[in-house]
Amino acid sequence: MTFILGLTGGIGSGKSAASQWFETQGIQVVDADIVAREIVEKGQPALTQIKDTFGDWVVLENGELNRRALREYIFKEPDARQQLEQITHPAIRTAIIQQLANATSPYVILVSPLLFETNQHQLTHHTLLIDANEDLQILRASQRDGQAIDQIQKIIAAQMPRAEKQKIANDIVLNEEHIEHLHAKLEPLHQQYLARSKQ
Repeated sequence: MTFILGLTGGIGSGKSAASQWFETQGIQVVDADIVAREIVEKGQPALTQIKDTFGDWVVLENGELNRRALREYIFKEPDARQQLEQITHPAIRTAIIQQLANATSPYVILVSPLLFETNQHQLTHHTLLIDANEDLQILRASQRDGQAIDQIQKIIAAQMPRAEKQKIANDIVLNEEHIEHLHAKLEPLHQQYLARSKQ
């Protein structure tokens, strides 16, 4: 059975930079965010369920999900988030399991911002947390996405606290310097994971 590494980190922690580095080493990455988008694409059963649950207004004229309208609705209606998650979470989990099973690299990475929050870490053998202090997270996310600071703070507040993630994670990489430092810290871990994959 293929060794599965769960990779996570808060917004602006450098999680994407880490997963991109692993990809350059020939390791396949299953990205939970991409899977979440794929399962609600035009023609997918989850999109039909969302339409049946919330109404025709959630689908645009071209048949695609009206993400903005749904996001605004969920923000106003707390129960709606739960309804949506009951549709999407099982579909996401099924698709992730399938993609992990189809991986052909020495080991495979499941990258997910909500790895612990959604119990996706149960699908992995080992977890790696890319971590950074909150001020740096806010700075990076605002520079990268041009998002308002209060919006970024809301995202951080909605995620599991850093201290909690640190308790659960098997490996932690503190990413508060240049990208070269991050890569240097990932290299020995990559060798360990390669060794684990051969066991």
